Amino acid sequence: MASLSDADLKKMTQEERVKALGMTTEELMGKSLYIEFDPDEDERFTYPWAPEVDFNKRIEIDTDELDTTEVNHAIRARMAEGYGTIVLKNPRGKHSLGVGILSKLNLIIDGSTGYFGVGLIDGPNVRITGRVGWSCAENMMSGTVIIEKNAGSTFGAALRGGDLVCRGSVGSRTGIDMKGGSIIVGGNTGALSGFMMQRGRMVFCGDAGKNLGDSMYDGTIYVGGSIQSCGVDAIEADLTDVDKAWLTRKLTQYGLMPDKGVDHFTKIVAGKQLWNYDNLEPHEKKIIL
Repeated sequence: MASLSDADLKKMTQEERVKALGMTTEELMGKSLYIEFDPDEDERFTYPWAPEVDFNKRIEIDTDELDTTEVNHAIRARMAEGYGTIVLKNPRGKHSLGVGILSKLNLIIDGSTGYFGVGLIDGPNVRITGRVGWSCAENMMSGTVIIEKNAGSTFGAALRGGDLVCRGSVGSRTGIDMKGGSIIVGGNTGALSGFMMQRGRMVFCGDAGKNLGDSMYDGTIYVGGSIQSCGVDAIEADLTDVDKAWLTRKLTQYGLMPDKGVDHFTKIVAGKQLWNYDNLEPHEKKIIL
């Protein structure tokens, strides 16, 4: 295709420019959807290959002399034997512990972990007694993850479901590209938390850093302390009775209810000025940004 000058592009309509630049919209009609589960199934949904485990059957694994791969293999081996409660001793900040667990399980990590801990999980209940590095519970689908101390940056990146709880403070970019579920933090959060958030709820009982909710598409952010600044298209909204009831239930559930209740929380949502961003003219984009 011959190159187009700026003058040529200005003469075209928006639709003509999109086609000329090779940007087309794929029609999704007629696409097939693979159904993983039977919606009429009476029992709780589980993956076909998920092992049957007993929560009352408990075992401890000393990870001091094991590398990450060996630890994760040991978890799966014990689950295959029916153990439903597994305690990892001496994790010593190892990275990527407990990733890819797609089954019900009580996993207790007695200590601190490195980056990408318990990512890509769907179902387990996890408690980590120490700190965690960046990207903890990244792409989590369901279950609960509770961190007793602090967490690093990108906490809950691309979270899709379940409850991710940190009793301490977290780093920057918490919940980036979040697609569902709940992130609940007892302390503060850093800059750009909620960046490009699409769905779900985030709660920060403490303060929030710069550019909170920048470019968020949807979802809700609640902040109990101060907000340094909101990002592009993130605006304050009224805290409703439904919001207060949900906050009260969730914060009480995890023992993080502030002494003064929830009436002081600030609610941040998407202004939705970027929903049709690609259809805007360049000068309109500059106005929004």
